[in-house]
Amino acid sequence: MANLKELTRREDRLAGGHRLCAGCGASIAVRQVLLGAGEDPVVVGCATGCLEVSTTIYPYSSWKTPFIHNAFENSSATISGVEAAFNGLKRAGKIDPDKKVRFVAFGGDGGTYDIGLQALSGAMERGHDMVYVCYDNGAYMNTGIQRSSATPKGAWATTAEVGAAQQGKRQRRKDLTQIIAAHGVPYAAQASVSHWKDLTDKAEKAFNTPGAAFLNVFAPCPRGWRIPSSATVEIAKAAVQTGFWPLYEVEDGVFRQTVKVHNRKPVEEFLKPQGRFKHLFAPGNEALLAEVQADVDRAWDALLGRCSTE
Repeated sequence: MANLKELTRREDRLAGGHRLCAGCGASIAVRQVLLGAGEDPVVVGCATGCLEVSTTIYPYSSWKTPFIHNAFENSSATISGVEAAFNGLKRAGKIDPDKKVRFVAFGGDGGTYDIGLQALSGAMERGHDMVYVCYDNGAYMNTGIQRSSATPKGAWATTAEVGAAQQGKRQRRKDLTQIIAAHGVPYAAQASVSHWKDLTDKAEKAFNTPGAAFLNVFAPCPRGWRIPSSATVEIAKAAVQTGFWPLYEVEDGVFRQTVKVHNRKPVEEFLKPQGRFKHLFAPGNEALLAEVQADVDRAWDALLGRCSTE
């Protein structure tokens, strides 16, 4: 895997000057993932969302790669089709059979966990030689901070309000990484913008794995999470240290924890700095806060039970 010196010599394929918010986790995720592609050409697909609308405002583009924007729900279908066409042209003798091109699709959690899940599932099941990357910021941020199935239990969102009827989102978040791993893909992993080496290593492994690969990258949103733009990496690190967002990979069905957390911190250290969770610390919500901690503990124990001890 590439070291820091090698990575600094690689081209940054997402230019600065885009309109993403200061501190946006999505742009950090994209840069780190594309560093893992090495020197090979890359074709990028992107679902509608913050990343797409803020980096491709006509007539400008921040992408130094071929870039395809498709609908909210079918970025994975689009890139799987491009990959299939590329291989078809190779078979027809119209492209050098030794030519190597990387194919990657990006989508937020709304376009991945929810609206794009059917297309993603199909692309993974068919085994296209592509990487799908979800930048998980925990809500539909581009359209007004509506809850998604990635939104954590108890979080405020504009469609999961805080009031007499409810205290934020009632449901637990979906575990998409394990859902995709259950497709039997060669490689699936969970990563975070706070752990650049872990993320770039996983991206490199995903790009070099023949067949379908999936990366779920924790990417805080200062606007939606009600945190300072300077706190993105620290909040992401707290998610890892509390066990809210474990870092692991699933390679040919084998689970392995890639960043071990020996003394997990209470989940409130991740929740408390975020304005979207401030109501959890109000009098009367002690049971809900304890429920969130219990959910994290249960998921952590279940994951460790599946991980290799190597």
